Amino acid sequence: MASFDKAVESYKKTLAAAASLAASAMLVRSVVNEFLPHEVQSLLLSGLNIFRTRTSSEHAIVIEETEKYASNQIYEAAKLYLATRINPSMKRLRVSRVDETKSMVISLEPGEEMTDVYEGVEFKWRLVCQESEGSHNSNFRQANTATELRSFEVSFHEKHKDKALNSYLPFILARAKAMKDEERMLQLYMNEGESWFPINLHHPSTFDTLAMEAELKKAVMEDLARFVKRKDYYKRIGKAWKRGYLLYGPPGTGKSSLIAAMANYLKFDIYDLELTEVGWNSTLRRLLVGMSNRSILVIEDIDCTIELHQREEAGSSNSSSGNDKVTLSGMLNFVDGLWSTSGEERIIVFTTNYKERLDPALLRPGRMDMHIHMGYCGAHAFRVLASNYHAIDDHPLFPEIEGLVREVEVTPAAVAEELMRSDDTDAALHGLVQFLQRKKMKASGAKGEGDCGEHVARMD
Repeated sequence: MASFDKAVESYKKTLAAAASLAASAMLVRSVVNEFLPHEVQSLLLSGLNIFRTRTSSEHAIVIEETEKYASNQIYEAAKLYLATRINPSMKRLRVSRVDETKSMVISLEPGEEMTDVYEGVEFKWRLVCQESEGSHNSNFRQANTATELRSFEVSFHEKHKDKALNSYLPFILARAKAMKDEERMLQLYMNEGESWFPINLHHPSTFDTLAMEAELKKAVMEDLARFVKRKDYYKRIGKAWKRGYLLYGPPGTGKSSLIAAMANYLKFDIYDLELTEVGWNSTLRRLLVGMSNRSILVIEDIDCTIELHQREEAGSSNSSSGNDKVTLSGMLNFVDGLWSTSGEERIIVFTTNYKERLDPALLRPGRMDMHIHMGYCGAHAFRVLASNYHAIDDHPLFPEIEGLVREVEVTPAAVAEELMRSDDTDAALHGLVQFLQRKKMKASGAKGEGDCGEHVARMD
């Protein structure tokens, strides 16, 4: 009987100790939730998870958002894949939508966990966010600021390590690629500091709607189609798989529309490089490394966006090689030097209103392979615009308008503006005739003063 009483007393003490421990744990948890920021809670939880992983049979794989200066494709794939596997009943979720044509995007909130089952094996996922000091380079706009380092941690039993590395992660990459192909939304990237920031590209321009001379349009399309099919060819001849295009001509002749049409035709993202935001050759190189494959790099108005230092000036600079200012030699190396081989299937486009102002070193084949002259509006371009804006292929006023556009220098943008002035086709075309006649009269008044500059061919 005495032994029984001792057992009961020991049991009571054990229950009391457990209750005390539970109460203490609840108190600690309450204090943590009440007073500690969510970021600190995430950091503590991350440390506990690491300790738990090291003292158990559970293994973990860390997938960081970036790898040096480039995006981590596995992270992006996991982010896309997990959005389709998240249970909405989870206590904390991150919900966003940046495009009204798309549905809401649900993602993990930092510190939250979810479980995914693949071929009967459980994989636990967790999003980790940590603060890190930003760059101290005075050239960066966000100098001396904290940046957020994000990563996924996926944990599993140690006996499934081979499956995780050789089967599960490749499955996620393939699934994410299929999802992207199903809902392909082109991106337009802008640069700030050493980083690219994307927005969805909604530009509707296509080669069908482009007011461009038919033979030139066909030549550009065939050149693009040939380029994307020649991966093995570029490898065999020992050249980087890239191609350069120079678009030159007066303002309003459709250079930007042609770039958008190229992107829509190839399904390539656009990286719009603003050179005035780039202060160093080293920044230029990092931006190039950060570009994805199957993309178009665009440098608009290259003749006036920045005054490139000449190569001989760069050679006499006292700056260190890592922090030298943007130079012509740096730009050339960016276009076709060693750094241009950091990616594949890329197109580089320069635009300018004044081709003659560019350094000849930028224009030679291998840098700008195809020079495309965007000239004034001609008869064919006018018919394309009339079809775009009023859905007509013919009209009694067409012959008169076609004769006028051959006589005056008018851009496709100016013709388009006149066609948009009225929803009534007859009124719009009559307005266009009057507009062209006025330009003809002004041109006749200026006749005899002499031509200056080279002849600019029309777009027909």
